[in-house]
Order: sequence, then C-alpha cells, then structure tokens
Amino acid sequence: MSEQETVLEMNEERMKAEEQERIIKQTAKELEISLKQIRTTVTLLDEGNTIPFIARYRKEMTGELDENQLRAIEERVSYLRNLEERKREVIRIIEEQGKLTEELKSSIVNAVKLQEVEDLYRPYRQKRKTRASVAKEKGLEPLANWIWEQPKQGDLNSEAAKFIDAEKGVETAEDAIQGAMDILAEQIADDANIRAWVRRYTFDHGMIRSEAKDAEQESVYEMYYNYSELAKKMPPHRILAINRGERENVLKVTLEAAPEFVYRYIAGQVIKGQSSVESVITAVIEDAYKRLIAPSIEREVRAELTEKAEKHAISIFAANLRNLLLQPPVKGKCVMGVDPAYRTGCKIAVVDETGKLLEVAVTYPTPPNNKKAEASAIINGLIDKYGVELIVIGNGTASRETEQFIAELIAERKGDELAYIIVSEAGASVYSASKLAQEEFPDLDVAERSAASIARRLQDPLAELVKIDPKAIGVGQYQHDVSQKHLEESLKAVVESAVNHVGVDVNTASSSLLSYVSGINATIAKNIVKFREENGKFTNRKQLQKVPRLGAKTFEQCVGFLRITDGDNPLDSTPIHPESYDVVDRLFTELKLSLDQLNTKEAAAALEKLSPEQMAEKLDVGVPTLRDIVESLQRPGRDPREELPLPIFRTDVLKIEDLVPGMQLQGTVRNVIDFGAFVDIGIKSDGLVHISELSDNYVKHPMDVVSVGDTVTVWVLNVDVKKGRVGLTMKKPANLA
Repeated sequence: MSEQETVLEMNEERMKAEEQERIIKQTAKELEISLKQIRTTVTLLDEGNTIPFIARYRKEMTGELDENQLRAIEERVSYLRNLEERKREVIRIIEEQGKLTEELKSSIVNAVKLQEVEDLYRPYRQKRKTRASVAKEKGLEPLANWIWEQPKQGDLNSEAAKFIDAEKGVETAEDAIQGAMDILAEQIADDANIRAWVRRYTFDHGMIRSEAKDAEQESVYEMYYNYSELAKKMPPHRILAINRGERENVLKVTLEAAPEFVYRYIAGQVIKGQSSVESVITAVIEDAYKRLIAPSIEREVRAELTEKAEKHAISIFAANLRNLLLQPPVKGKCVMGVDPAYRTGCKIAVVDETGKLLEVAVTYPTPPNNKKAEASAIINGLIDKYGVELIVIGNGTASRETEQFIAELIAERKGDELAYIIVSEAGASVYSASKLAQEEFPDLDVAERSAASIARRLQDPLAELVKIDPKAIGVGQYQHDVSQKHLEESLKAVVESAVNHVGVDVNTASSSLLSYVSGINATIAKNIVKFREENGKFTNRKQLQKVPRLGAKTFEQCVGFLRITDGDNPLDSTPIHPESYDVVDRLFTELKLSLDQLNTKEAAAALEKLSPEQMAEKLDVGVPTLRDIVESLQRPGRDPREELPLPIFRTDVLKIEDLVPGMQLQGTVRNVIDFGAFVDIGIKSDGLVHISELSDNYVKHPMDVVSVGDTVTVWVLNVDVKKGRVGLTMKKPANLA
C-alpha cells in the first residue's frame, strides 16, 4: 500500500470515528441517556446481539436499559447513520459542482434532521424545467442580481431594456423584469433558513380545514364536512380520519397559515432598506411564498403530522397487541372450540389440555337449518366422551345465536362444571388458509382448522396468535392507514418481546413460536422442530448446538429463552443463561445447598434471606444478574402470565334488551383507542367507555387506566337498541358510592 493510500485510509477511518461519535452524542442528548450507555449498546447491537438478549443478559454493560430504551437507541442510531450517509452524498454532489464552501459544509455536517440537509441541498439540486431556469436560459440572471442588490438609485425599466432579445423570447422590458422576478422567487424559496422558519410557523399556527366535495353525500366523514382545527393540536386519530376521507375523495383538505406574518418575516430577511426596487422585491416575496413555498411546506407539514399520527397509532396497536399476547393461558382443561356460521353450520373442534386435536364435527343449530336437537346430541356426546370443561365460541357471524344455543345446552346439563367464553376470532381465517395450518391439520378443511385455533387461543393465546400476521389480529385503529412497513416492524418487535418475556418450551413449541425467539430465524426454527422429531425430545440445552445452522452466536442469543422441563439439568427450565450456571454452583455452595434441593422449602428460605448486593461481591458477579438468577431460582418454571386474572367465563346469555342504565356488569377490555375503550360485557357488540368515563380523575390517555384483556367493573350509561350501541362508565354511580 502506498503512503498516499495509507493516508487516505487513515483519513477515512478518522471520519468514520468522528461520525460515530457525533451519532452517539446526538442520540444521548435526544434520549437523555448517558454517553457510556449509548456507546455500549451500539457496540452490542453492531456485534449482532438482539434486543431481548441485551435487555436480559447484559444489564451490567448497559446500566439496566429496558427493551423500550434499547429499541429507541437502535431506531435513532439507524436514522442518524442514514442521515450521515445522505450528508456525505450531498457534500460530494455540491463539491463536484465547485460550489462547496466551508460554511455550507459545516452546516450540512452539523444538521440533525434529514429535512435540514435537504433544505441546504435544495439550491444545488438538479431541477426539472422551472420558470426560473427558463429565465436563466434567457440570460436574465444579471438583471435578477441587480434587483437583488436593491440599489437606492437607478431605473428598473431602463436596466431591464438592456436584456430585450427577441431571439431568446424576451420581447419587452416587462418580460425581462418578470423573468428576473421568477429567478429571485426561486432563490427565496430555496433559502434553507427561510424554509425552516416558514415550516415551523406553519406547524405552530397553521389551521387544518376540511370540507365536503359533495355536501349532500352521506358518509362516515360528515363531522369533517365543514371542519377546522389548529394543526398542532389535532389528535392523531382525527389526522388519520381526514387523510382517509381525502384519499377516498370525500373530503378536500387544506393547511393554511396567515400569510401576512410570513411576508413580514421574509421581508425582514430579504429587504435591506429603502430602494428603487422595493415594490418589486415585495411582489417577489409574495410570489415566492404563494407559488413555491406554501404548497411544498403544506405537503411537508402534513407529512410530518401524518408521520406523528401514524407513529402514535402504531404505538397504540403495539401496546394492545402485547397485552393480548400476554393474556394468561387457561391450562389443564379439555376445550371445545366453535367456529359459528349460519348456512354452512358451526364447526366443532375438541382439543385436550395440551392442545392436541381429538375430534372435529359440524352442527347446524343456527338459521336457516335450526337443527338444534341434532346439534345438542352431537355436542353433548363430545362433552361426555372427552370430559370437555370449557366451550370457546368465535365472535364472528352467527356468534350470538350460537351463544344462545350453547347457554341453553349448559342450562340443561345441570350440575356440570361447564362454562363458555366468547373470544375474538380476528385472524383465525387468515391462519386457517395458511400453509402452516395446512401442515398442522392436513386432513381438516379451513373452517375446522379455525375451530381448533379458536380452542387453542384460550389454552395458550401467545402460542396460537404468533401463527397469525399481527396486523390481522385487529386490536388497533387505522392500521390500514399507516405505513405498513413501520407497522410490520413494530408489531414484529412486540411479538418477539412477548415471546422472549414468557420463554418457550423447546420440546413443544411450533416453528412459528420458535422463529420469534432471540437469534432464531424461520430456517433454524424449522430445523429445531425437525431435529426434535428425528431424535426425540431435547434433554439438555447443550443438544441445541447439534441443530443444523444453529451456530455459536445463535446459541448464545437464544438458549436463555428456551426451556427444557424434566431434563438433565433443572436450570434448563429457568431463564438463567448457561453462561451463569457456574454462578449458580458457587451460590449454592455458599448457601450450603445442592442443585437437587431447588424448589424445596430449604432453598426457598435461603434465597429469601439472601442479600444480592453482598452476595454479588462475594461471587464476583453483577448485582442485576444475580438478582435475576435468584428470582429465577425462587420460582423455576414460572410463567409470568399466570399472575394475571383469568378471563370471565359465562353460563348464561345477556341481551342488549336486558340492559338498563345503572346496571353493574363485569367485562373484558377488547380494544383501547385514543378516545376510550371497548369492553365485552357479553352482548353482541362491545360497549364503549369514553375517555371521560374511565375515571373520576383526569385521564390523559385511556392506556393510563386500562389495557387489552383487563377485567373491569362497568355500569350501563345508555343503550341504543336500534343501533346496537351501549355506553358504559367505570365511574361508580353516586347512589352506589
């Protein structure tokens, strides 16, 4: 390597280091996390470690940053790295044009938003044909420069007459002046400082206005037919609603800011004092704003508002999905799943307590067939044959008629410990038609697979729901109106987080579930299942290293989240990582216990008395790691979901006609949105608890009070039987207080 090449390489390395340091400092400043924590996290991520692994097993290194903080760092660093790449590209292009100054380069290098870089690059970007570029081709740039200097003396018409050239299309002095004004308007519109100020002003003071394209047309957007609101105060769900109305060609939407303030600001930046061309400069300012700046700034601000609204909607969807995935499993029960329908009949699937399919059937208790006696005989026969304790009904078509039939059947079976529950079947049809469902149930038709999925959803919501595209689960709002790429990334992260939080039994998990485990992709997940089928159950975690494509790095990332019950080593059933097994050995030696005593009263008592801080020093291990180890040893094999209350099981039907204001009910939160929560109280449609009815205290957002899956006490506020709507409150009525 030549000396020159060595110098170039060293310069490149130095620039990369400076760039990395800029990114780390900017991320630390924005997220208010220490430089050391950011630097360590970035290094760990760059080494190929996953966020669940870092959050659980590298707490000492990151200062106990949680998953949300780690994801925020990952997201921001990725953005800033892309930004640095764009800066390099812009600097290169301007430099090639011979127009790069040190001041401009410094401004680009120090920009912290992509928009700032694009504003600085705007004057140098190759443009399509514009009025200004045409005027420049006609040789009018010198006249524009003369006007821009704003001479105190001089006659504009006389100066413009010098540029008359019929061959170039400049017939008159007025043509020349107009061309020069077009050049100056574009120059003002391309000024980065002016654009930044106008964008900020429009965002802070602009009004969103919407009106109907056809005021006579009935639609769900009628409240927006003549609507206006300060843009920055518009809640996310309203922004997404008017966007959809505009997209469906029902609404015309504009963003308007008072132009006189903008003119005044630009004039302050442009006008140097009294001059012979002041009126022309004033006209140029108005043209620059109305024709060039306002339309593009309106697009940019609306795009920013939409991006924020989408981010909010995705965060709500993600939080709802996580709560749904972490619903407690209903274990140890033989379950009957029912996929209700009218003409094609209700598909029945019975699964044992492990989720194994026992039998399927079809019954026709609903209209138009109404074969209730025959259906009763079939269902009663299955209940008796397999000892069914719980019937799970999907909430789709014919759900309530099926519920009525099942409730009557339960009432007739006096003395049975039999109950039913209605569950959301969102996504069940997507799963049933999938390749995965075909592999799992090759001999069943689509509806029968759906019934089996509905039954299993109650037994283990997480294991069943991971088989479905998260977008199809339906616990959000406006999920079809947001960036599908961002939605998919966010929901995948939520599923990954939930799966690793709970842990996975490597001997029973499907490849779908395994593919969400830290470090494991779809190919490795299938290889684990294939290895298990060919070699029998895993008896220790070390055997995972024999799985094809599961290398050392993957093993390190995944092994702590994979559980082996009744294996060779009791620690394999805990979240303790094998890298810490020697810590457990030394800990038990200090406590004068053997590993065989795990789960005994002696071990529990010794662990309860232990001081993690003192013992960590003795064992030369980090306090957070030891704390996690002790917690895992105190409750080996614990499922964190089991601490949550079980869903509400029912034995009789409630109809909307039965409801009266003031009636107290127990319900399950099905969805949480910006303006309230929908609660299943056992009738056909979920009731709405408006945000104002969630608490006696001020509620900033419904998620501060309720989550999907919560069991809540509600009181009926109002009932609209015709529309099938029920208003609920969680505020205890005064007469009951």
